[in-house]
Amino acid sequence: APAQAGTPGAGVGASSADANADTAPLPPPSSAAQHLYAAAKNDILQVRSLLKSGRTQSSVGSGFLIGTSNLVLTNYHVVSQFALDPDTYVGEWVDTGGQRGNVELLAVDVLHDLAVLRVNRNGTGFFKMPEQLARLTQGQYLYSMGNPLDLGFAISEGAYNGVITRSFYDQLMFTGPINSGMSGGPSVTADGSVAGVNVSKRLDGELVSFLVPARYAQDLLKKVEAQAKAPTDFTAVVAGQLLTHQSAMVNQLLSSPLSLKPMGPYQVPVRESEQMRCWGRSNVKADKPFTVDDASCAMESAIFVSGSLQTGQISIRHQFLRGVNLDKLRFAQLASASFKNEHFGSNKDARLTGPNCTEDFVKNKDLPLRAVLCVRAYRKFAGLYDFALLTASTDQGLMSLQSRLDARGVSYENGLRLSRVFLESLSLAQQKPKKGGAK
Repeated sequence: APAQAGTPGAGVGASSADANADTAPLPPPSSAAQHLYAAAKNDILQVRSLLKSGRTQSSVGSGFLIGTSNLVLTNYHVVSQFALDPDTYVGEWVDTGGQRGNVELLAVDVLHDLAVLRVNRNGTGFFKMPEQLARLTQGQYLYSMGNPLDLGFAISEGAYNGVITRSFYDQLMFTGPINSGMSGGPSVTADGSVAGVNVSKRLDGELVSFLVPARYAQDLLKKVEAQAKAPTDFTAVVAGQLLTHQSAMVNQLLSSPLSLKPMGPYQVPVRESEQMRCWGRSNVKADKPFTVDDASCAMESAIFVSGSLQTGQISIRHQFLRGVNLDKLRFAQLASASFKNEHFGSNKDARLTGPNCTEDFVKNKDLPLRAVLCVRAYRKFAGLYDFALLTASTDQGLMSLQSRLDARGVSYENGLRLSRVFLESLSLAQQKPKKGGAK
Protein backbone atom coordinates (compact mmCIF):
# COMPACT_ATOMS: atom_id res chain seq x y z
CA ALA A 1 0.00 0.00 0.00
CA PRO A 2 1.14 3.58 -0.49
CA ALA A 3 2.89 5.12 2.49
CA GLN A 4 3.67 8.79 3.06
CA ALA A 5 7.34 9.49 2.70
CA GLY A 6 7.76 10.94 6.17
CA THR A 7 10.35 9.85 8.67
CA PRO A 8 9.65 6.93 11.02
CA GLY A 9 9.19 9.50 13.75
CA ALA A 10 6.20 10.85 11.87
CA GLY A 11 4.46 7.50 12.06
CA VAL A 12 4.12 7.26 8.29
CA GLY A 13 7.46 5.92 7.16
CA ALA A 14 8.32 2.55 5.67
CA SER A 15 8.01 -0.60 7.72
CA SER A 16 11.04 -2.38 9.12
CA ALA A 17 10.94 -4.74 6.14
CA ASP A 18 11.75 -1.76 3.95
CA ALA A 19 14.59 -0.43 6.11
CA ASN A 20 17.30 -1.64 3.73
CA ALA A 21 15.57 -0.04 0.75
CA ASP A 22 15.15 3.24 2.63
CA THR A 23 18.80 3.45 3.63
CA ALA A 24 20.12 2.63 0.16
CA PRO A 25 21.98 5.63 -1.30
CA LEU A 26 20.34 7.62 -4.06
CA PRO A 27 21.87 7.11 -7.52
CA PRO A 28 24.44 9.76 -8.51
CA PRO A 29 22.75 12.80 -10.08
CA SER A 30 23.13 13.65 -13.75
CA SER A 31 24.59 16.96 -14.89
CA ALA A 32 21.03 18.29 -15.36
CA ALA A 33 20.17 17.32 -11.78
CA GLN A 34 23.35 18.93 -10.49
CA HIS A 35 22.53 22.18 -12.31
CA LEU A 36 18.96 22.22 -10.95
CA TYR A 37 20.02 21.50 -7.40
CA ALA A 38 22.68 24.20 -7.47
CA ALA A 39 20.09 26.74 -8.65
CA ALA A 40 17.35 25.60 -6.26
CA LYS A 41 19.13 24.66 -3.04
CA ASN A 42 18.73 28.04 -1.36
CA ASP A 43 14.94 27.68 -1.53
CA ILE A 44 14.66 24.09 -0.22
CA LEU A 45 13.89 23.68 3.47
CA GLN A 46 13.63 20.92 5.98
CA VAL A 47 10.41 21.21 8.01
CA ARG A 48 10.58 19.77 11.51
CA SER A 49 7.96 19.03 14.14
CA LEU A 50 9.41 19.55 17.62
CA LEU A 51 8.13 18.79 21.08
CA LYS A 52 7.60 22.12 22.82
CA SER A 53 9.05 20.66 25.98
CA GLY A 54 12.77 20.45 25.31
CA ARG A 55 12.30 21.19 21.56
CA THR A 56 13.36 17.68 20.63
CA GLN A 57 12.68 16.49 17.09
CA SER A 58 9.54 14.40 16.59
CA SER A 59 9.26 14.20 12.79
CA VAL A 60 10.84 15.74 9.72
CA GLY A 61 9.87 16.44 6.14
CA SER A 62 10.71 18.94 3.43
CA GLY A 63 9.28 22.08 1.88
CA PHE A 64 10.14 24.83 -0.59
CA LEU A 65 9.81 28.61 -0.78
CA ILE A 66 7.45 29.99 -3.42
CA GLY A 67 8.94 32.72 -5.60
CA THR A 68 10.47 35.58 -3.60
CA SER A 69 7.81 35.32 -0.89
CA ASN A 70 8.14 33.94 2.63
CA LEU A 71 5.54 31.22 1.93
CA VAL A 72 6.57 27.57 2.09
CA LEU A 73 4.68 24.70 0.46
CA THR A 74 4.83 21.27 2.07
CA ASN A 75 2.64 18.21 2.82
CA TYR A 76 -0.12 18.25 5.42
CA HIS A 77 1.24 15.05 6.94
CA VAL A 78 4.57 16.80 7.58
CA VAL A 79 2.84 19.44 9.74
CA SER A 80 -0.02 17.32 11.12
CA GLN A 81 1.40 17.13 14.64
CA PHE A 82 1.58 20.87 15.28
CA ALA A 83 -1.57 21.47 13.22
CA LEU A 84 -3.72 19.23 15.43
CA ASP A 85 -1.83 19.53 18.73
CA PRO A 86 -0.23 22.99 18.91
CA ASP A 87 -0.01 22.80 22.71
CA THR A 88 2.44 19.89 22.43
CA TYR A 89 4.27 20.46 19.13
CA VAL A 90 5.80 23.40 17.31
CA GLY A 91 7.23 23.74 13.80
CA GLU A 92 10.74 24.72 12.72
CA TRP A 93 12.51 25.22 9.37
CA VAL A 94 16.16 24.54 8.53
CA ASP A 95 17.75 25.51 5.21
CA THR A 96 20.68 24.03 3.29
CA GLY A 97 23.01 26.53 4.95
CA GLY A 98 22.03 25.45 8.45
CA GLN A 99 19.97 28.52 9.29
CA ARG A 100 16.72 27.87 11.14
CA GLY A 101 13.62 29.56 12.47
CA ASN A 102 10.01 29.09 13.58
CA VAL A 103 7.10 28.48 11.21
CA GLU A 104 3.55 29.78 11.15
CA LEU A 105 0.89 27.47 9.73
CA LEU A 106 -1.41 29.36 7.35
CA ALA A 107 -3.51 26.71 5.59
CA VAL A 108 -3.96 22.98 5.17
CA ASP A 109 -5.57 20.78 2.53
CA VAL A 110 -5.93 17.38 4.20
CA LEU A 111 -7.65 15.85 1.15
CA HIS A 112 -4.66 16.46 -1.14
CA ASP A 113 -2.05 16.34 1.65
CA LEU A 114 -0.80 19.92 1.34
CA ALA A 115 0.00 22.78 3.70
CA VAL A 116 1.30 26.35 3.46
CA LEU A 117 3.64 27.86 6.07
CA ARG A 118 5.05 31.34 6.61
CA VAL A 119 8.70 31.67 7.65
CA ASN A 120 11.02 34.56 8.51
CA ARG A 121 13.05 34.47 5.29
CA ASN A 122 12.30 34.88 1.59
CA GLY A 123 12.92 32.76 -1.47
CA THR A 124 15.24 33.66 -4.32
CA GLY A 125 12.48 33.20 -6.90
CA PHE A 126 13.48 29.77 -8.25
CA PHE A 127 10.24 27.92 -7.42
CA LYS A 128 7.28 29.61 -9.04
CA MET A 129 3.63 28.64 -9.27
CA PRO A 130 2.48 30.35 -12.50
CA GLU A 131 -1.12 30.53 -13.70
CA GLN A 132 -0.23 28.28 -16.63
CA LEU A 133 1.37 25.15 -15.24
CA ALA A 134 3.84 23.03 -17.18
CA ARG A 135 2.33 20.35 -19.43
CA LEU A 136 3.83 16.94 -18.73
CA THR A 137 4.34 14.11 -21.20
CA GLN A 138 4.75 10.43 -20.42
CA GLY A 139 8.39 9.52 -19.88
CA GLN A 140 9.83 13.00 -19.41
CA TYR A 141 12.35 13.43 -16.61
CA LEU A 142 11.38 14.98 -13.29
CA TYR A 143 13.67 15.90 -10.41
CA SER A 144 12.57 15.54 -6.78
CA MET A 145 14.33 17.37 -3.96
CA GLY A 146 14.25 17.08 -0.20
CA ASN A 147 16.04 15.80 2.85
CA PRO A 148 15.89 11.98 2.78
CA LEU A 149 16.10 10.22 6.15
CA ASP A 150 17.39 13.42 7.79
CA LEU A 151 20.77 12.74 6.15
CA GLY A 152 21.06 16.02 4.26
CA PHE A 153 19.52 17.70 1.23
CA ALA A 154 19.53 15.71 -2.00
CA ILE A 155 18.01 15.45 -5.47
CA SER A 156 16.74 12.33 -7.25
CA GLU A 157 15.67 11.94 -10.85
CA GLY A 158 13.05 9.75 -12.45
CA ALA A 159 10.30 9.76 -15.07
CA TYR A 160 6.76 11.07 -15.09
CA ASN A 161 4.41 8.20 -15.88
CA GLY A 162 0.94 9.68 -15.94
CA VAL A 163 -1.93 10.49 -13.61
CA ILE A 164 -2.97 7.84 -11.09
CA THR A 165 -6.74 7.72 -10.63
CA ARG A 166 -6.87 4.76 -8.23
CA SER A 167 -6.72 7.12 -5.27
CA PHE A 168 -9.83 9.25 -4.72
CA TYR A 169 -7.89 12.36 -5.72
CA ASP A 170 -5.49 12.45 -8.66
CA GLN A 171 -1.79 11.87 -8.06
CA LEU A 172 1.16 11.81 -10.45
CA MET A 173 3.23 8.65 -10.79
CA PHE A 174 6.95 9.33 -10.46
CA THR A 175 9.24 6.43 -11.35
CA GLY A 176 12.10 7.49 -9.13
CA PRO A 177 13.18 7.31 -5.48
CA ILE A 178 11.35 9.35 -2.87
CA ASN A 179 12.71 8.37 0.52
CA SER A 180 11.37 9.16 3.98
CA GLY A 181 11.94 12.82 4.84
CA MET A 182 11.46 14.03 1.25
CA SER A 183 7.72 14.56 1.79
CA GLY A 184 6.71 18.09 0.89
CA GLY A 185 9.74 18.69 -1.30
CA PRO A 186 9.32 19.89 -4.89
CA SER A 187 9.44 17.79 -8.05
CA VAL A 188 10.35 19.90 -11.07
CA THR A 189 10.89 19.58 -14.80
CA ALA A 190 14.29 20.05 -16.43
CA ASP A 191 13.65 23.80 -16.77
CA GLY A 192 12.71 24.13 -13.10
CA SER A 193 8.89 24.31 -13.44
CA VAL A 194 7.08 22.80 -10.45
CA ALA A 195 5.27 19.63 -11.54
CA GLY A 196 4.19 18.37 -8.13
CA VAL A 197 4.96 17.87 -4.46
CA ASN A 198 6.58 14.68 -3.13
CA VAL A 199 4.03 12.76 -1.08
CA SER A 200 4.40 8.96 -0.93
CA LYS A 201 5.80 5.73 -2.36
CA ARG A 202 4.76 2.11 -2.69
CA LEU A 203 6.21 -0.15 -0.04
CA ASP A 204 5.63 -3.22 -2.20
CA GLY A 205 7.31 -1.93 -5.38
CA GLU A 206 10.55 -0.55 -6.72
CA LEU A 207 10.82 3.17 -7.57
CA VAL A 208 7.05 3.65 -7.63
CA SER A 209 6.44 7.04 -6.05
CA PHE A 210 3.68 9.63 -6.10
CA LEU A 211 3.37 13.40 -6.33
CA VAL A 212 0.55 15.80 -5.50
CA PRO A 213 -0.22 17.61 -8.79
CA ALA A 214 0.89 21.24 -8.80
CA ARG A 215 -2.64 22.46 -9.58
CA TYR A 216 -3.82 21.52 -6.07
CA ALA A 217 -0.91 23.48 -4.58
CA GLN A 218 -1.83 26.39 -6.83
CA ASP A 219 -5.41 26.35 -5.46
CA LEU A 220 -4.22 26.30 -1.84
CA LEU A 221 -1.85 29.23 -2.40
CA LYS A 222 -4.74 31.24 -3.86
CA LYS A 223 -6.79 30.53 -0.73
CA VAL A 224 -3.93 31.79 1.43
CA GLU A 225 -3.71 34.94 -0.65
CA ALA A 226 -7.44 35.57 -0.20
CA GLN A 227 -7.72 34.87 3.55
CA ALA A 228 -7.45 37.78 5.99
CA LYS A 229 -5.74 35.74 8.69
CA ALA A 230 -4.80 32.14 9.44
CA PRO A 231 -7.33 29.89 11.21
CA THR A 232 -6.87 29.56 14.95
CA ASP A 233 -8.25 26.00 15.12
CA PHE A 234 -6.96 23.64 12.44
CA THR A 235 -8.77 20.68 13.98
CA ALA A 236 -12.05 22.31 12.94
CA VAL A 237 -10.62 23.02 9.47
CA VAL A 238 -9.60 19.37 9.04
CA ALA A 239 -13.03 18.21 10.29
CA GLY A 240 -14.76 20.40 7.70
CA GLN A 241 -12.59 19.06 4.89
CA LEU A 242 -13.20 15.45 5.97
CA LEU A 243 -16.96 16.09 5.97
CA THR A 244 -16.69 17.43 2.44
CA HIS A 245 -14.75 14.33 1.40
CA GLN A 246 -17.20 11.84 2.89
CA SER A 247 -20.11 13.49 1.12
CA ALA A 248 -18.36 13.21 -2.26
CA MET A 249 -17.20 9.65 -1.49
CA VAL A 250 -20.65 8.35 -0.53
CA ASN A 251 -22.40 10.13 -3.39
CA GLN A 252 -19.95 8.62 -5.87
CA LEU A 253 -20.35 5.12 -4.41
CA LEU A 254 -24.14 5.31 -4.57
CA SER A 255 -24.41 7.20 -7.87
CA SER A 256 -25.43 3.91 -9.50
CA PRO A 257 -26.77 0.61 -8.10
CA LEU A 258 -24.18 -1.67 -6.54
CA SER A 259 -23.11 -4.60 -8.72
CA LEU A 260 -24.45 -8.00 -7.66
CA LYS A 261 -22.22 -11.06 -7.71
CA PRO A 262 -23.29 -14.68 -7.14
CA MET A 263 -21.99 -16.55 -4.07
CA GLY A 264 -23.67 -19.93 -3.73
CA PRO A 265 -27.45 -19.37 -3.67
CA TYR A 266 -26.98 -15.68 -2.82
CA GLN A 267 -26.29 -12.40 -4.60
CA VAL A 268 -23.92 -10.01 -2.86
CA PRO A 269 -23.38 -6.28 -3.48
CA VAL A 270 -19.94 -5.00 -4.51
CA ARG A 271 -18.53 -1.90 -6.12
CA GLU A 272 -15.71 -2.19 -8.66
CA SER A 273 -14.20 1.08 -9.88
CA GLU A 274 -10.91 2.87 -10.34
CA GLN A 275 -10.92 3.73 -6.62
CA MET A 276 -12.23 0.39 -5.30
CA ARG A 277 -10.79 -3.00 -6.26
CA CYS A 278 -12.17 -6.44 -5.42
CA TRP A 279 -10.27 -9.66 -4.70
CA GLY A 280 -11.41 -13.22 -4.08
CA ARG A 281 -10.03 -16.40 -2.57
CA SER A 282 -11.18 -19.84 -1.46
CA ASN A 283 -9.98 -22.60 0.89
CA VAL A 284 -11.41 -25.40 -1.29
CA LYS A 285 -9.54 -28.62 -0.52
CA ALA A 286 -10.63 -32.24 -0.72
CA ASP A 287 -9.94 -32.95 2.97
CA LYS A 288 -11.80 -29.94 4.42
CA PRO A 289 -15.13 -30.54 6.22
CA PHE A 290 -16.27 -27.06 5.11
CA THR A 291 -15.42 -24.52 2.42
CA VAL A 292 -15.01 -20.75 2.69
CA ASP A 293 -15.15 -18.37 -0.27
CA ASP A 294 -14.12 -14.75 0.33
CA ALA A 295 -14.78 -11.64 -1.74
CA SER A 296 -13.34 -8.34 -0.53
CA CYS A 297 -13.59 -4.86 -2.02
CA ALA A 298 -11.87 -1.79 -0.59
CA MET A 299 -10.91 1.72 -1.60
CA GLU A 300 -7.20 1.74 -2.34
CA SER A 301 -6.50 4.99 -0.54
CA ALA A 302 -7.50 6.75 2.67
CA ILE A 303 -7.12 10.30 3.94
CA PHE A 304 -4.11 10.78 6.24
CA VAL A 305 -5.18 12.71 9.34
CA SER A 306 -2.42 11.85 11.82
CA GLY A 307 0.20 9.20 12.42
CA SER A 308 -2.43 7.06 14.14
CA LEU A 309 -5.50 7.89 12.05
CA GLN A 310 -6.35 7.41 8.39
CA THR A 311 -9.99 7.69 7.37
CA GLY A 312 -12.42 8.48 4.55
CA GLN A 313 -12.56 4.91 3.25
CA ILE A 314 -15.18 2.25 2.47
CA SER A 315 -14.70 -1.51 2.36
CA ILE A 316 -17.01 -4.48 1.67
CA ARG A 317 -16.42 -8.12 2.51
CA HIS A 318 -18.46 -11.27 1.87
CA GLN A 319 -17.74 -14.75 3.22
CA PHE A 320 -19.69 -17.78 2.05
CA LEU A 321 -19.37 -20.83 4.32
CA ARG A 322 -20.65 -24.22 3.24
CA GLY A 323 -20.63 -27.46 5.23
CA VAL A 324 -19.31 -30.49 3.35
CA ASN A 325 -18.84 -33.19 5.97
CA LEU A 326 -20.55 -31.47 8.90
CA ASP A 327 -24.00 -31.96 10.39
CA LYS A 328 -26.22 -28.90 10.93
CA LEU A 329 -25.32 -28.53 14.63
CA ARG A 330 -21.57 -28.53 14.07
CA PHE A 331 -21.95 -26.19 11.09
CA ALA A 332 -24.07 -23.81 13.19
CA GLN A 333 -21.30 -23.73 15.80
CA LEU A 334 -18.73 -22.98 13.08
CA ALA A 335 -20.81 -20.19 11.55
CA SER A 336 -21.59 -18.70 14.95
CA ALA A 337 -17.90 -18.69 15.93
CA SER A 338 -17.03 -16.93 12.67
CA PHE A 339 -19.70 -14.30 13.32
CA LYS A 340 -18.52 -13.71 16.90
CA ASN A 341 -14.92 -13.33 15.77
CA GLU A 342 -15.55 -9.89 14.27
CA HIS A 343 -13.95 -6.88 15.97
CA PHE A 344 -15.51 -3.41 16.09
CA GLY A 345 -12.95 -1.44 18.10
CA SER A 346 -12.02 -0.75 21.70
CA ASN A 347 -13.35 1.56 24.41
CA LYS A 348 -9.73 2.52 25.13
CA ASP A 349 -9.13 4.11 21.70
CA ALA A 350 -8.08 7.75 22.12
CA ARG A 351 -9.26 8.63 18.60
CA LEU A 352 -12.82 7.26 18.67
CA THR A 353 -15.46 6.41 21.23
CA GLY A 354 -16.21 2.78 22.01
CA PRO A 355 -18.56 0.99 19.60
CA ASN A 356 -22.28 1.43 20.23
CA CYS A 357 -23.88 -1.69 18.71
CA THR A 358 -27.41 -2.83 17.93
CA GLU A 359 -28.25 -6.44 17.02
CA ASP A 360 -31.48 -7.75 15.53
CA PHE A 361 -33.00 -10.36 13.24
CA VAL A 362 -34.30 -8.67 10.10
CA LYS A 363 -35.58 -9.58 6.69
CA ASN A 364 -35.16 -7.58 3.50
CA LYS A 365 -37.24 -8.33 0.39
CA ASP A 366 -36.37 -12.04 0.30
CA LEU A 367 -33.56 -12.91 2.75
CA PRO A 368 -33.74 -13.38 6.55
CA LEU A 369 -30.62 -12.04 8.27
CA ARG A 370 -28.97 -11.61 11.62
CA ALA A 371 -27.55 -8.08 11.64
CA VAL A 372 -25.27 -6.06 13.92
CA LEU A 373 -24.74 -2.33 13.37
CA CYS A 374 -21.93 -0.61 15.29
CA VAL A 375 -21.21 3.13 15.34
CA ARG A 376 -18.21 4.98 16.76
CA ALA A 377 -17.82 8.77 17.00
CA TYR A 378 -14.57 10.66 16.39
CA ARG A 379 -13.47 12.37 19.58
CA LYS A 380 -11.73 15.37 17.93
CA PHE A 381 -13.72 15.73 14.70
CA ALA A 382 -17.36 16.56 15.33
CA GLY A 383 -19.85 15.04 12.92
CA LEU A 384 -17.68 12.12 11.80
CA TYR A 385 -18.33 8.45 12.58
CA ASP A 386 -17.15 4.96 11.73
CA PHE A 387 -19.97 2.57 10.77
CA ALA A 388 -19.68 -1.23 10.68
CA LEU A 389 -22.57 -3.44 9.53
CA LEU A 390 -22.25 -7.21 9.92
CA THR A 391 -24.88 -9.63 8.60
CA ALA A 392 -25.37 -13.39 8.45
CA SER A 393 -27.99 -15.28 6.47
CA THR A 394 -30.31 -17.53 8.50
CA ASP A 395 -32.22 -19.38 5.76
CA GLN A 396 -29.94 -22.44 5.32
CA GLY A 397 -28.78 -25.15 7.71
CA LEU A 398 -25.48 -25.98 5.99
CA MET A 399 -24.73 -22.64 4.31
CA SER A 400 -24.04 -19.18 5.71
CA LEU A 401 -23.40 -15.88 3.94
CA GLN A 402 -21.63 -13.45 6.27
CA SER A 403 -21.15 -9.92 4.94
CA ARG A 404 -19.58 -6.79 6.36
CA LEU A 405 -19.61 -3.12 5.35
CA ASP A 406 -17.15 -0.66 6.91
CA ALA A 407 -17.50 3.08 6.31
CA ARG A 408 -14.81 5.13 8.01
CA GLY A 409 -15.15 8.85 8.52
CA VAL A 410 -18.73 9.45 7.36
CA SER A 411 -21.59 11.56 8.67
CA TYR A 412 -24.27 9.82 10.72
CA GLU A 413 -26.81 10.28 7.93
CA ASN A 414 -24.49 8.87 5.27
CA GLY A 415 -23.53 5.96 7.50
CA LEU A 416 -27.19 4.99 7.83
CA ARG A 417 -27.71 5.56 4.11
CA LEU A 418 -24.86 3.22 3.17
CA SER A 419 -25.98 0.58 5.69
CA ARG A 420 -29.53 0.63 4.36
CA VAL A 421 -28.47 0.26 0.73
CA PHE A 422 -26.07 -2.56 1.62
CA LEU A 423 -28.67 -4.43 3.69
CA GLU A 424 -31.32 -4.16 0.98
CA SER A 425 -28.90 -5.33 -1.75
CA LEU A 426 -28.24 -8.75 -0.17
CA SER A 427 -30.56 -11.26 -1.79
CA LEU A 428 -31.18 -14.78 -3.00
CA ALA A 429 -29.94 -15.49 -6.48
CA GLN A 430 -32.59 -15.64 -9.14
CA GLN A 431 -33.48 -19.24 -9.83
CA LYS A 432 -33.58 -20.15 -13.49
CA PRO A 433 -36.82 -21.95 -14.39
CA LYS A 434 -36.40 -25.63 -15.16
CA LYS A 435 -37.24 -26.70 -18.67
CA GLY A 436 -39.69 -29.59 -18.77
CA GLY A 437 -40.14 -32.01 -21.63
CA ALA A 438 -43.34 -32.47 -23.60
CA LYS A 439 -45.80 -34.99 -22.23
